[in-house]
Amino acid sequence: MNREIPVWAVIPAAGSGTRMGSAIPKQYLGFHGKTVIEHTLDRLLAQAEIDGAILVLDEDDKRWEGLGYEASKPLFVAAGGSERQHSVYSGLATLQYRCGDDCIALVHDAVRPLVSSRDLSRVIQAAREHPAGAILAAPVTDTLKLENRNGEIGSTLSREGLWRALTPQVFHLQPLLQAHKRIIDEERQITDDAEAVELAGYAPRLVPGSATNLKITMPEDLSLAETLWLHQRDEENDE
Repeated sequence: MNREIPVWAVIPAAGSGTRMGSAIPKQYLGFHGKTVIEHTLDRLLAQAEIDGAILVLDEDDKRWEGLGYEASKPLFVAAGGSERQHSVYSGLATLQYRCGDDCIALVHDAVRPLVSSRDLSRVIQAAREHPAGAILAAPVTDTLKLENRNGEIGSTLSREGLWRALTPQVFHLQPLLQAHKRIIDEERQITDDAEAVELAGYAPRLVPGSATNLKITMPEDLSLAETLWLHQRDEENDE
């Protein structure tokens, strides 16, 4: 792919985050003086290879404007849908409207504020070189157990060749937009963007990513994110 093709982040942030057990959506929880979504945007927009961002919010979101976030690069807001794939599709359609067809979409979870600059560079580079795009992922290292109907161990699964999908997941805009449209038209349920691309017949590249790229999902994740963020800041200061 042409290295001059612009890269835009698409950030679905329309979820309610029920597993967090908080009245506040998890992307609006705070640590170290900012909300999670602000930390995520800061991290993405500071990346040299990223030209701007599309933030996808719930239509009834009343919190975003109150933050008064000042973006360092172009930032547009799109309305989310009932499921994640609807929100991502809305963000991609907004990106197409703003920037045309010839760009790269970097889809990233709003609640992964700790993705490293190094990992961002590596996955973007891989997506430029691989026609099916690329995703950050981590090899499965834990032993996997399959539960039976009684809540017992039914069997032990081989972890050989298994990876945990992370984000960002990075693709040329048109194949990803078309893949999501097909998923929505067929009323399928998917759990990440790579699955939509796979179902369209493509095989995205796996790019090993750091385990510190934490997704804030459960209450204990927030305190861990605070610790990791401080560690990353101290490492940057020592460089």
